[in-house]
Parts: sequence; structure tokens; C-alpha cells
Amino acid sequence: MAGNFSARKLKKNRKKFRLKKEKYRSRIFKLREKTDPLEGAPQARGIVLEKRQIEQKQPSSGMIKCVRIRLVKNGKQITAHVPRSGAINQITEHDQVTVEGMGGSQGGSVGSISGVKWKVFKVNDISLEMLRTGRKQKTSR
Repeated sequence: MAGNFSARKLKKNRKKFRLKKEKYRSRIFKLREKTDPLEGAPQARGIVLEKRQIEQKQPSSGMIKCVRIRLVKNGKQITAHVPRSGAINQITEHDQVTVEGMGGSQGGSVGSISGVKWKVFKVNDISLEMLRTGRKQKTSR
């Protein structure tokens, strides 16, 4: 079939069969950005709805401190991890927090924390680490 004048047909077939490949299709139709609550952004701001604890996956055991957040930009709800010990005490309901990805492969979750893809790093525009170590006070609203 690959004769002297078959370039047009070969190009058409290649285009048709590329759409069968999942990686190509998701890249062309921007499926990652459409399903991502942050809509492709590296960081997002949200309001804390509740604090919760999530149990770790096997074989680890322990409770992971997390917060449920409603994003300001689109109203979607996500669960974000609050890193380091004692940091959860610095966050209350209705606080404004800034979240970023945790850095798992392909935007997924990290380690034994199942289903949690984001972490909190700012509370009311003050670094969570500064609040945790006592170097700054949280602004009262």
C-alpha cells in the first residue's frame, strides 16, 4: 500500500489511528486540565470547611491530618494535607488557605496518603511553617 502516491492516505490513516492512543487523546483534548480542580494552575486559594483525619494505607499506620477545602475560583471541594506535627492546630474553620500539589507522579497522591493530592502551605496569607514554629501570629479576622 505504501506506493509512490500513497502519502495522503498514509497521513490520513496515521492521524486516525493516533486518536486510539490514550496519551495522545488526553493531551490533544486537554483532559487533564478539564478534570483538575485547580484547572492547571500550580496553586489555588480556598476556604476551610472542616478538619478531618485520614487513615494511612497499609503497611503504615497512623492518622493523616487533612482539611476539606472549597476553592474560591470554581467552588469545587478538595481534601488537602496539613504537613508537619502541630500544624493542624493553627487552622480553624473558615480560614483562607493556599494549596499546592504534593508532587506525586502525574499529579497523583504521595506515599501512604491515599487520595490526597494537595498540601496546605499558607493560612490567611501567612506561611504555615511560620505559624507552626511561633515566629508569626495569625491575623484575627
